[in-house]
Amino acid sequence: MEETSHEAPEAPEPSLDVMQYVHAVWRRKWLILGVMAVVMLVGLFHTLRQPKIYTANTSLIIDVAAPRVLDTEVKEVMGDERGNYWANKEYYQTQSEVITSRAVASRVVDRLGLRNDAAFLGVAGIQDEEARKKAMAAADPVAMVRSRITVIPSANSRVVRIAVEDVDPKRAALLANEVADAYIAENLSLRLKTTEGASVWLEERMGELGSRAGTSELDLYKFKRSADVLSMSVPGKDGQQQPSTAKLAYDSFMTELIAVRTKMAALQARVDAIRQLRKNASPGAEHWAEGLSEANEGALRDLRDKVLEQRTRCVELSERYLPEHPKMQECQGKLDVLQQELRRSLENLVKGAETALAAVKANERTLLERVEQAKTEAFALTEKEIAYQKLRREAENDQRLYEMVLKRFKELELSGQLRTSNVRVLDAALPNPVPVRPNTRSAFMLFFLLGLMGGVAVALGLELLDASVASRADVEERLGLAFIGAMPPLKPDDGGPADLYIHRHPRSQAAEMCRAIRTNLLFMSPDKPFRTVVVSSAGPSEGKSTVVINLGMVMAQTGSRVLLMDTDMRRPRLHRAFGVPDDMGVSSLVVGEGSLEGAIKSTDVPNLFVLPCGPLPPNPAELLHTRAFSELLGKLRERFDCVLLDSPPLGPVSDALVLSKQTDGILLVLKAGVTQREQAKRAIRSLRDVKARVIGALLNHVDLKGGRYGAESYGNGYRGYGNERDEQRSAS
Repeated sequence: MEETSHEAPEAPEPSLDVMQYVHAVWRRKWLILGVMAVVMLVGLFHTLRQPKIYTANTSLIIDVAAPRVLDTEVKEVMGDERGNYWANKEYYQTQSEVITSRAVASRVVDRLGLRNDAAFLGVAGIQDEEARKKAMAAADPVAMVRSRITVIPSANSRVVRIAVEDVDPKRAALLANEVADAYIAENLSLRLKTTEGASVWLEERMGELGSRAGTSELDLYKFKRSADVLSMSVPGKDGQQQPSTAKLAYDSFMTELIAVRTKMAALQARVDAIRQLRKNASPGAEHWAEGLSEANEGALRDLRDKVLEQRTRCVELSERYLPEHPKMQECQGKLDVLQQELRRSLENLVKGAETALAAVKANERTLLERVEQAKTEAFALTEKEIAYQKLRREAENDQRLYEMVLKRFKELELSGQLRTSNVRVLDAALPNPVPVRPNTRSAFMLFFLLGLMGGVAVALGLELLDASVASRADVEERLGLAFIGAMPPLKPDDGGPADLYIHRHPRSQAAEMCRAIRTNLLFMSPDKPFRTVVVSSAGPSEGKSTVVINLGMVMAQTGSRVLLMDTDMRRPRLHRAFGVPDDMGVSSLVVGEGSLEGAIKSTDVPNLFVLPCGPLPPNPAELLHTRAFSELLGKLRERFDCVLLDSPPLGPVSDALVLSKQTDGILLVLKAGVTQREQAKRAIRSLRDVKARVIGALLNHVDLKGGRYGAESYGNGYRGYGNERDEQRSAS
């Protein structure tokens, strides 16, 4: 026997099934309606007991700025012109806060004398004079007024509505109008306070700045005298500062120095060139002077020409005469004189260039001294000029601030005399005879929804708290067992007890559902049908005996020989259901008393037989463990097509565990809505521990009319099926 093939694995908790909760809500619809009715009655009773509240509205137009009476250049202290959306939104939000402020509410209380108004304070019902006075003293009328004010701005406009609530419609209108007047007065008072404070401050600053302006002018005059400076650089026509005389002198010296240095550079270059030419020439030669521009001009050029002519003449004479010849010596003498004169002229030229260079250098030194002196004087004057400009700026700033403060002070004197406001009343409040609260219709809808949601919440809460096995999904998903079928509750009628209901009503819905269970058992093992099946339950009073009886009936209707074997040796009841004696049965056969033919009893149902329990033994579990019981079960398997064993529950005793190891499998009966999931899981776990073959589970006592069970597929197909023919058969 393959024992592991039908073992049910540990089933995880299923995910959320929306339809399950929908069915739960529908099943508990009367509970939901009851909760809803209670909530609505309580809510309406509470609503009708509430005092009637009336409201009155005053419309105001709030401009960003007050009307312009003075010139546009005269600015008020609080006259900020706002031109963008966010600035205007912030402004109107601020005005809403002002309207609901304690300052405005205090003005309303003082003007209407609400501190002594017992009706307004809600203490008029106190009869005791002392108690009423204490209650009035403890009340805060300002806070009460603030709590009744609501500011309602109008979209895309400058109109603001002030709504005030009260139990008296006339007083609500009076309060709304007074709040508007108090807000206008508070707004004007705030503006005047701000203007007066600014005027006082400006007056103080004006005196201080006037004194500072006079002191600054005097300090400037004293500085000019102490510095002995009559002319400073002052702004020119183009706004730039004109240079001082020291700066002009410094610039003039610098210009001259640059010119001298330029000339000195040229002379230095000339002297260096002459010296280089003399250095490169042969000693005593004069041809080095040919590179000088002066050698080709004036007397020096004539002297050179004479030297060349005399040298040419001497060369011509040397062709005819010897050097000692008088003519040669005379010619050579003249040539020497001319050359010496040329050399002296050249030396004078060089000395003249060096002398000019030395003179320019001396001039440079003189100019440098003058530049340094002019620079020192310019720096000293600049330092004085900085101090002067600082004093001059302070004097001008003090004078300018004094004039500005004086002008603003005069403007505030004019604006402070104005009493214009940027707020005006558009529509005054009128008494409204229709209360705004309580709104019976809205309250009815509100409590209707609250009651409906509360009822649904209670139904869902009960569903979540329900830990019983109640549906096919619970069997398959939560317990991990195969669902064999369901049995409706069988109630006794005039024809007999409930156990034989299907026999009396073979066309009833219960009979059809029981046949479906029989079919499911056959389909679970078509090649090797179940010959011996233990029927047990997780706990007592779950209807396992009734299931055994009715399942045996529908199996016998197919022509199979079926034996109902009562192995519940603690509380047997099969013999009572069929009305057979219980003096001999299973316990008798196991201990060797009586015969099998005498113990098996026939019933009114063809092919259905019953083997009662027999006398109750003191040790049922040990009796079922014996070889004699195994041999008895083997004989019964040979004589009958199917043997159904009615066993005790799995929870209290272990009899069903013993039987499950000796049969083809065990069928678990669970009472819908009663058997707890944890109890069923413990029973399944105990069967798994002994490696029993669990065929599946069957739900008993299923209420097909309830939403929780009627929506299941196992109920819809049989509802009403066969009732008409069954009734006809019963009538005949």
